Amino acid sequence: MDAFGKLLRQHRESAGLSLRQLGAIIHFQYSHISQVERGNRRPTAALATACDRALNAYGALIEAYRTDHAGAIDLHRRTMLRAMTALAAAPAVAPLAGLEALRHGLGDAATPDHDEWEQIAADYGHGYYRQPRPALMAQLSADLTVLQHQIAVVAGTRRLGLLRVASRLSVIVALSLVASGQVVMGRRWWQTAHRVADESGDADTRVLVRAWDVVNGCYDGRPPSAVVALSDEVVPLLGRQSTSAACGLLAGRAQALSLAGRHTEAVAMVRQLADLAQRLPAAIVRDVESLWGWPEHRVHHTESWVYTHAGRLADAEVAQDLVLGLYPASQVRLRAQVQLHQAARLIRGGHIADGLRHAADTLDALPAHLHNHSLRSVAAQVTGAVPTVERSRTGFTDLAERIQA
Repeated sequence: MDAFGKLLRQHRESAGLSLRQLGAIIHFQYSHISQVERGNRRPTAALATACDRALNAYGALIEAYRTDHAGAIDLHRRTMLRAMTALAAAPAVAPLAGLEALRHGLGDAATPDHDEWEQIAADYGHGYYRQPRPALMAQLSADLTVLQHQIAVVAGTRRLGLLRVASRLSVIVALSLVASGQVVMGRRWWQTAHRVADESGDADTRVLVRAWDVVNGCYDGRPPSAVVALSDEVVPLLGRQSTSAACGLLAGRAQALSLAGRHTEAVAMVRQLADLAQRLPAAIVRDVESLWGWPEHRVHHTESWVYTHAGRLADAEVAQDLVLGLYPASQVRLRAQVQLHQAARLIRGGHIADGLRHAADTLDALPAHLHNHSLRSVAAQVTGAVPTVERSRTGFTDLAERIQA
């Protein structure tokens, strides 16, 4: 029992109140008060003030809270400074990670209550589409090195917040690895992202990680049935609110169902996605250039994929015309993927030569550094749409060789 908890119990018992009675007076759960008295939970300013008034402590509990809080901040500061100083001085640490550790140490020394990690995660959501992959991964490596040391030395709600950030950054690492063709390493990072998200205890974070894993599973060569099974596991985690994580899950599930040949279910899932997306907060819809937003073009991208695979070619064409006019300049590769959907649509409509030519032109127009594993996966869907009897065409052979190169 700490000093505040001991003093709180003394005043409560002097007043002849049980935990339940005090909780009813100050409108706090009695279990919350019990945890504070035992020292298992930190008191808050609101609790200290309410107890002080209810127990006529004349400021004694408020002063005890302030002393306790100042001690907790000082302990956090000293613990974090030791961790960051040790990390910065470690000979095996990369220079960028060491410099970032020094910066975090300086920030914690000055303002120990300040937490910038949520903003860092938000910045990475925008940087994912804008930064060159090598620079992005170098920065991620440095930040994750610092973050893991901070997670190891903090506790309570701050640790849970750091775990939420760590799970988001792990999503970006996994996506980047798979996009560069390092599928096995990507799978390992997905598994870590799942564990970290679960440890955070945050339901939306757990859905978000698995949603992106489902989406990524449509490109990384996993059997479609395995990706659908993963999405089945996540559906029970969805709440009533419309969130970017929930929309991401429905989009990935729709695409996986279409790859599995379950087109009726995939189309139904797209309709459910469109309804859910209509209820998203405006700020999430407007966040068109972030990995963490859910802009309108993502709905139409999913429609384009699902309708093309289902053979609903008129609906696919409408979705493709819509989405191609919505993509921001930073997402030219995703725009190219929809153009490959167009090529597959043309082929399924019987315009095989036109579809193969459109696919080749799309790849030619996209800068070489933007050709990645995900793009090639979509291009393979174009060649997969060509009937077997038509695969002797020069256009088919050339496109297939480019995908394999």
